[in-house]
Amino acid sequence: MPISSVPFADEFFLVGRLIFGLVLAYTSINHFTATDYMAQYAEAKGVPAPKAGVIVSGIVLLLGGLAIVVWAFPVVAAALLAIFLVVSAVMVHNYWAVPEDQRDDEQTAFLKNIGLTGGALVFLSLGGLTVAYGLNVGLFI
Repeated sequence: MPISSVPFADEFFLVGRLIFGLVLAYTSINHFTATDYMAQYAEAKGVPAPKAGVIVSGIVLLLGGLAIVVWAFPVVAAALLAIFLVVSAVMVHNYWAVPEDQRDDEQTAFLKNIGLTGGALVFLSLGGLTVAYGLNVGLFI
């Protein structure tokens, strides 16, 4: 059953999934290739178990992003992504608590994470749908 009667809605939904999911999966690369650097940054921000956090968040970004792309367990993937994005926005990109010279970069990263959280919540709300161009496996499908 198509998502909507809007022409090409299934194709637009696929493109949206591809963009959202692949961008998040791509951002996971640094979590695995620059783990020590990112762990030092996370530690400076007060993140507990920073190296484990960097690795776990990389796994969430990679698997969550790919799960959205292929529409496999989309509710779980979107929920985990939304949680990660909000937690990292508040804990790591707390622009209100950094020196003035770092504020703009941290605010941009904070707003990016919050915006992506909005996308994750949209996918979470649609996670029970059977969609064209998807594996359609999950808890609520």
